[in-house]
Amino acid sequence: MQPVPLVTLLSVLGLACSLDNGLMRTPPMGWLAWERYRCNTDCTNDPDNCISEHLFRAMADRLAEDGWRALGYEYVNIDDCWTSKKRDAQGRLQPDPKRFPSGIKALADYVHAKGLKLGIYGDMGLYTCGGYPGTTLDTVQIDAETFAEWGVDMLKLDGCYSNDSMKAEGYPKMSAALNATGRPIAYSCSWPAYQGGLPPQVNYTQLGEICNLWRNYGDIQDSWDDVLNVIDWFGKNQEVLQPAAGPGHWNDPDMLIIGDFGLSYEQSKVQMALWAVLAAPLFMSNDLRSISDKAKEILQNQMAISINQDRLGLQGVRMLKDKYFEVWKRTLSKGEYAVAFLLTANDGTPRPYLANLAKLYIVDCRLGYKVYDVFDSSFLGIFTLIDVIYLKINPSGVVLLHISPVCV
Repeated sequence: MQPVPLVTLLSVLGLACSLDNGLMRTPPMGWLAWERYRCNTDCTNDPDNCISEHLFRAMADRLAEDGWRALGYEYVNIDDCWTSKKRDAQGRLQPDPKRFPSGIKALADYVHAKGLKLGIYGDMGLYTCGGYPGTTLDTVQIDAETFAEWGVDMLKLDGCYSNDSMKAEGYPKMSAALNATGRPIAYSCSWPAYQGGLPPQVNYTQLGEICNLWRNYGDIQDSWDDVLNVIDWFGKNQEVLQPAAGPGHWNDPDMLIIGDFGLSYEQSKVQMALWAVLAAPLFMSNDLRSISDKAKEILQNQMAISINQDRLGLQGVRMLKDKYFEVWKRTLSKGEYAVAFLLTANDGTPRPYLANLAKLYIVDCRLGYKVYDVFDSSFLGIFTLIDVIYLKINPSGVVLLHISPVCV
């Protein structure tokens, strides 16, 4: 028997399942454990890096004390492998007692006292991807109520050990259950990633009515190739993806791996620039206790963050892709724009790029535009529509421009 198509079931469920929580009017920002820490449960030999309350308290401390919170990085998100292997006698999920001896409620209280928010992980399936208890259709309500009672602020719901029909019923059901708790809990759905990320398997109109954000594509790994793969997939499918995103409902190209091991300094700027242009959630997965000054500088770049957080909420699009260069543009509020010039070549020398506003279709203000280099923190000048903007882009690097009209 064929599973019921996602589109059909969502059409039946319709707006009754709308999350309607008013959250995440701009892309969410914070820290998430998975890419850096995975399912490390060895607290005996690796106490500082295992999935435990100690790790999440430590990251909350860093977010609060090292300038991250003031810039908008407010979520501390638990991922897989936090639970016991069995539910408790009442059928509720429970944290591993050795690694979370104080419980999730106490951890949430600690995080909230820092002015931050706590996110947690579940899976719409028999088991999580790491083999821990999942959320089945008959436990959706009790899990939603449990998370609300603990003071959780966000749920990421994965989709391992499941099938299409279970996901199609379960993801909307969890949306309604979270809404019914009365607690504002942001909802991150991994559903599209398990359906190939594209129509007809994925109906983004309906998805936007039940989730605040969703994973479209596979897990990002700590490598430049993976960053490029994600960027290219979003570019190839932007006609579908770009209209789906907006205030309260975002496409999620996955975590920021800046500050880990796989990206150079230039490549790290590429990820930050493109995630800003894509209006992507900014969830770091790194060690904030030992992050380098250069990585921190990129992640805390205020103009890049302001581009990402622009309240108009329009996702950027790829305007050009050739052998060496890509040009991405995002329309911002107040007549402003962000444009990223990406050099994918890595043959060892910076390459020049000549641009002008007319060719970028930035022509509304005929008096010209002020142009800023975001990562160099420099003002390049005021340019008319036909003036040449001379750029030099480093190998596997990017120049991100913020462009604002002279007209008032």
